[in-house]
Amino acid sequence: MKKKVLGRFAMKGLILASTMMIIAGCSSGASETSGDQGSDDEKITIGFQASGLETEYIAKLGDAMEKAAEDQGVDLVVMDGNYDINTVITQLDTLKNQNVDAIVVNALDAEALNSTVNQIVDSGTPVIGVTASLTAEKLTSYVGSPDVEGGRMAAEEIAEALDGKGNVVIFEGPIGISAQIERREGIYEVLEKYPDIKVLDEQTANWSRSEAMSLMENWIQKYGDKIDAVIGQNDEMALGALNALKDKNIKIPIVGIDGIDDAQKAVKDGEMVATIFQNAEEQGKKAVEVAIKAAKGEEVEKNYEVPFELIK
Repeated sequence: MKKKVLGRFAMKGLILASTMMIIAGCSSGASETSGDQGSDDEKITIGFQASGLETEYIAKLGDAMEKAAEDQGVDLVVMDGNYDINTVITQLDTLKNQNVDAIVVNALDAEALNSTVNQIVDSGTPVIGVTASLTAEKLTSYVGSPDVEGGRMAAEEIAEALDGKGNVVIFEGPIGISAQIERREGIYEVLEKYPDIKVLDEQTANWSRSEAMSLMENWIQKYGDKIDAVIGQNDEMALGALNALKDKNIKIPIVGIDGIDDAQKAVKDGEMVATIFQNAEEQGKKAVEVAIKAAKGEEVEKNYEVPFELIK
């Protein structure tokens, strides 16, 4: 299995690298392993376009897909969009032009990729969304966790910790990405049940721990001890907020989503009240399985759901 990680500064080497990969794949016959490609004469190549591999959860997702590709005996080309929509679109077009057999996309925006994805599917290449959904009508399939429910679970933990009364600040993901939209929906669905919980402020910190730390520092300066709790739409931002609060010797309830290792440790150490675990390994494995089936022309479902799990 061959893996290439390509970002916005590595595009010049993409064509040669991808062509070599496809040639290598085409020269390989089906193997007698648990990932046997059956009677196929050519080895399948899957492209994975990631929104941004600097985020721990997306990096874990990529690792899971790499392992699944190895187990299934297929090649995997990984591209890092570095959270830049123009880079993402360029990389998707490049994967199409390199004739990969299927593309898995971790969509940076719920709508901005629709035209590109629809065109790729029309050209004959199936496209599977993973973790972050998109509304492209021709999307072949989607593998992910129900983000509205994740938002609900996080907000319920904060409501319980506050006994239904207090002021919260909310860290949002990149505006327009499906998880930001849907987790926000779930959070507010719960908060509407608690009229004595007020949202002091909410802003994006782009899934970033460092951005969230800076934003939390600003909020501490602006609101002081009026802040009673923190909701992070992901763990990286929750942990950034935690770092800023610890620097000021402030301890308030904090919840995040994804269940990354540092967040689980913070929960265990009593520094966060909970994290909502999203199973990157299962999502990555299932996305590769679905991509292989779609590449072979087999029927796949439109949606595969991997449930969230509460860790507290």
